Amino acid sequence: MIAKHLIEIARKTGADAISHGATGKGNDQVRFELTAYALMPNVRIIAPWREWDLLSREKLLRYAEANRIPVDFKKKQGGAPYSMDANLLHISYESGILEDPDYEPEESMWRITVSPEKAPNKPEYIELTYLNGDIVAIDGVEKSPATVLADLNRIGGANGIGRLDIVENRYVGMKSRGCYETPGGTIMLRAHRAIESITLDREVAHLKDELMPKYASLIYTGYWWSPERVMLQQMIDASQVNVNGVVRLKLYKGNVTVVGRKSDDSLFDANIATFEEDGGAYNQADSAGFIKLNALRMRIAANKGRSLL
Repeated sequence: MIAKHLIEIARKTGADAISHGATGKGNDQVRFELTAYALMPNVRIIAPWREWDLLSREKLLRYAEANRIPVDFKKKQGGAPYSMDANLLHISYESGILEDPDYEPEESMWRITVSPEKAPNKPEYIELTYLNGDIVAIDGVEKSPATVLADLNRIGGANGIGRLDIVENRYVGMKSRGCYETPGGTIMLRAHRAIESITLDREVAHLKDELMPKYASLIYTGYWWSPERVMLQQMIDASQVNVNGVVRLKLYKGNVTVVGRKSDDSLFDANIATFEEDGGAYNQADSAGFIKLNALRMRIAANKGRSLL
């Protein structure tokens, strides 16, 4: 995390201030500063967008050019540049013509994905191995978390996977349109759901799904170092103890299809789930009492004349 890294540098050098280039309209300023204050409560924060006369990207670009500060950006012919932020997980694009939510970005904007139309005509298959909810190998080759994400970005991008165009709600209150490339993240989400589907208890899975929007919101709004995020993290980590196994995926022209999943910790029992002879593993007559008992409250209400028709 950039803010954490800045605080570590400030502590080592004895500085009492850090600076960031986030605007006064976005979420990044909140994320940077909430992290900074959590780790260094009395830090002084310098934000040029809010304090100096640099209130547009064009002014910032001229300032960078005048001071020989290298800036990587894509500029639409005759128009304003896109704002681009890149990290290991994704690339985000905002600003310029993208501020019109009805505008379709030109193909030249995208950097790490080919268009689905130009992706290979033959599907690519990959296998992801999970241990405690984390991918530890691709096609049987062990890899570090960073390498996993970098490789999935490369593989997914080559197959036209991971382009997003969304209008989101910034924490400060306004709506903002952004385009994203996250091929690795797209693949990981689909595969993780697949391995959880056979290894998680039903109620644990449902509870985790209820918690995830809150967890995502905390991260989105910069509360990574909050006590509530730490508490939720412990619950999520506990849910992943048995999320082990292998997921097989087919990647084809922007699509990620799960074609197989297996695990020694699977809760799927073919002897019980089968529609063929199960050898007495499941007594189908039990379901009659189960259904009638679950209908009891509705039967009582109906007998009291509380018809819903």
